[in-house]
Amino acid sequence: MSNDASSVLIEGPWEHRFVAANGARFHVAEIGQGPLVVLLHGFPQFWWAWRDQLIALSGAGYHVAAIDLRGYGASDKPPRGYDTFTLAADVASIVRSLGEGSAAIIGHGWGGWIAWSMPTMEPAVTRAVGALGMPHPLVLRRASLRNPAQVRANAYLAGLQRPFVPEHQMSKGPAYVEHLLGAWSAPRGPWPSRDLALRYAEAMALPFVAHSAAEYYRWVVRSQLRLDGRRFARCVKSSITVPVLQLQGDQDRAVVPALASMSSAYVKGSFEQHSIAGAGHFLPEEAPRQVNTHLVNWLNGLP
Repeated sequence: MSNDASSVLIEGPWEHRFVAANGARFHVAEIGQGPLVVLLHGFPQFWWAWRDQLIALSGAGYHVAAIDLRGYGASDKPPRGYDTFTLAADVASIVRSLGEGSAAIIGHGWGGWIAWSMPTMEPAVTRAVGALGMPHPLVLRRASLRNPAQVRANAYLAGLQRPFVPEHQMSKGPAYVEHLLGAWSAPRGPWPSRDLALRYAEAMALPFVAHSAAEYYRWVVRSQLRLDGRRFARCVKSSITVPVLQLQGDQDRAVVPALASMSSAYVKGSFEQHSIAGAGHFLPEEAPRQVNTHLVNWLNGLP
């Protein structure tokens, strides 16, 4: 396995850029011209999860930037800053570093959690929000305590709370990442291929990435009873007034699909929601055609 971050600078019609934002350096894959759309990947992936959307959205007349989140891929991997407040500030700062005042923020999984948080944490830069495979954070948080199916789906979370162990599991070989990709995607589906799983496993094995990825989950779990966790809950409880698009695979085994409909309670603006049949958690790759169609139609309809 390569242990060089240049291994994630995969060639394509996009350009790779490094931008300074919020005190760190971030890698961005960028293509197209027009209104800015920022794409935020989930766990255990990196910017490349959005390769189909980079091409489709830029072809539809948008300036599209898929970023490596803090701690992932070719972005900086500082020892701290994995709370949602900092992650939202990262995204806002990246939007400005790309020369724009605002953007449509679209996230998958963990990226969706950040995207949901943007309208209340960084309203000045958030034009609209798209969330794939991720209900509103407070919906997921409540379900993680009360919904037996979601409690079962969250079983992996306990392992990520242990010091050093998950870092070792994620970086010693492809088994951990391969297992998660298979366990969360549609059962008996063709995704992921072995080559694809190995590419994500290799990116997760880069120095410090596994630790950074685990820190996201440690903050979410441990902050719930702390002041910063209560402050987060108060913040995202505010009504969202920008347009929201939510896509959910009906075979998602990381997030219980039934939770998706509960997110509307937090949205006062326009809210569009679609269930994607036969798709699991990794919507941008498991169902790229449907995702691209929904995203382009929604973006084209934004005020």
